[in-house]
Amino acid sequence: MANPEHLAKLKEGAESWNQWRKENPELRPDLREADLDGADLEGAKLMGADLTGAHLSNAKLMGADLNEADLFMADLSYADLRDANLVRIVSFAAEFQGANLSGADLLEANLEAADFVRANLQGANLFGAYLEGSDLSGADLTEANLDDADLREANLVSANLSRAHLNDTNLGMAYLPGADLHGADLGGAILVDTDLAGANLTDCSVFGTSVWNVNLKGAIQSNLRITLGDEPAIHVDNLEVAQFIYLLLNNQKIRSVIDTITSKVVLILGRFTPERIVVLEAIREELRKRDYLPVLFDFEKPSSQTTVETISTLAHMARFVIADLTDAKSVLQELQAVVPNSPSVVVQPLLLASQGEPGMFDFIRKFPWVLDAHRYTDQPTLLAELKEEVIDPAEAKAKELARKYQT
Repeated sequence: MANPEHLAKLKEGAESWNQWRKENPELRPDLREADLDGADLEGAKLMGADLTGAHLSNAKLMGADLNEADLFMADLSYADLRDANLVRIVSFAAEFQGANLSGADLLEANLEAADFVRANLQGANLFGAYLEGSDLSGADLTEANLDDADLREANLVSANLSRAHLNDTNLGMAYLPGADLHGADLGGAILVDTDLAGANLTDCSVFGTSVWNVNLKGAIQSNLRITLGDEPAIHVDNLEVAQFIYLLLNNQKIRSVIDTITSKVVLILGRFTPERIVVLEAIREELRKRDYLPVLFDFEKPSSQTTVETISTLAHMARFVIADLTDAKSVLQELQAVVPNSPSVVVQPLLLASQGEPGMFDFIRKFPWVLDAHRYTDQPTLLAELKEEVIDPAEAKAKELARKYQT
């Protein structure tokens, strides 16, 4: 509960309170669970105050100083916090529903799981704010500064982020369907599993934006700028391909990316059954130790046209392919579809010594870029022989094919 003396002094009004704070600079106000609904606290000096669980609904806090105040689970719904100082406040699960925070300074504030439903945050400074799991649905964030903020799993359904800044913001798994991000600066933003269905991304700046598994169904992706402000303006209309287009336009960079991929990636094919995954993961770990970039593909699921296309794409990006044929019918089926059309891709088959060659292997082995199957007795032996019997022959063949296609 609040300290009765502190609460009584605050209820005398902001002027009296501020004078008292000036005379007692070292004292931390204890206003826990205080009933201040509708209170007029305009300009009040509440920095560092403990307002845990306080009731401040409809309170007038315009220009108030709450720097580093503790608002843990406090109720500030429909409060007027225009131009208030909320720097580094701690307000886990606090209620700001319908509150007016326009122009407020929330620099590096801890706002985890806070409720900002339909709140007014126009022009608010949320630089570096921690908003993971917060509810900003219907909030007005026009021209707000969200640079370096953490909005993972935040709910921004129908939020207005027009002309907002989101440089280096983490929006991983955030929900933004229907959000208006017109003119937003998404430079360096992290969009992982983010729901942007129906969002308006018109005129956004997306230089350096990271996009992974984003839902863009029905989103308006018009005039996205992929260059920095001091560079010639280049615009695209698809968020997911923006980075790729930028790399294509910078030929030296795209060549470097392609060279890195094709010189280091090794595609590993096999089955993900409990017995086989142990072997595949051991191969992957050995390749990592040898400075390769192993990509392990799971054939436990039924094959499909999509699988064939994926394998083909990955194979053409790989230095070589290691295919464990042990108990792996699906691997053979996919190799049958890919190998004939990939003469520059070396395939090194593996097979447990106790098993006979699969029937369909005759069709695959006739292609000169498919090496003889390396038979191994057990996992330790395979790893011991990996360099000399698997990697070195595959590397030699890859170099041979490279010379052939260069001439």
